Amino acid sequence: MLLPVDFQKDRLLFLDFSATNPELSTLALTDTASFTDYVFSKLKAAQAVVGVGGYNEHRVIYRRSPHFQQEPAEPREIHLGIDLWIEAGTPVFAPLDGVVHSFQDNTGFGDYGPTIILEHEVDGRPLYSLYGHLTRQSLNGLYEGRSVRTGEKIAEVGPYPENGDWPPHLHFQLMTDMLGRKGDFPGVCSVADRERFLAICPNPNVLLSIPGLP
Repeated sequence: MLLPVDFQKDRLLFLDFSATNPELSTLALTDTASFTDYVFSKLKAAQAVVGVGGYNEHRVIYRRSPHFQQEPAEPREIHLGIDLWIEAGTPVFAPLDGVVHSFQDNTGFGDYGPTIILEHEVDGRPLYSLYGHLTRQSLNGLYEGRSVRTGEKIAEVGPYPENGDWPPHLHFQLMTDMLGRKGDFPGVCSVADRERFLAICPNPNVLLSIPGLP
């Protein structure tokens, strides 16, 4: 269990943040309050517990922040994790046994904000899981190497602006290689880098088993 949500039984809403969603062209994405109202009004209208989606989605919402426009060749617009849009303060639980690999407050408009990365062992190989857009309090008392058990509360979903200035949600991502990084890892890549990053960022739905997601 990653969130206090039953992905098999609770009502979910799939949110599209690609160019195929015409509503985004009229939305003030740089206004986080307006963006938040949009997301949670959609959830309320659908009577959904959580909004889901995003893995390998070619998104337009990253144009709201210079953080994703710093590549010399092209901007980063391919999402490498699954987003779970849910109220701030919602607890986050470890889906697997592991240890704290690293953590960091990735400040800046559009960044992860408070971030935790866990390290697991699956079939004798390392697997890393990243939790972005948390509360700052989630980082209190952490240290690298701290043991974490399946189902243990590890964090809470953060409010804006401390969560990187996003509508409240959890960015959940898996990596098979940290590429030497700590406390941070790209959650979005360019189209040119898509194949390279997807090869080391497997679909998180292999753990979540959300019906309807690829």
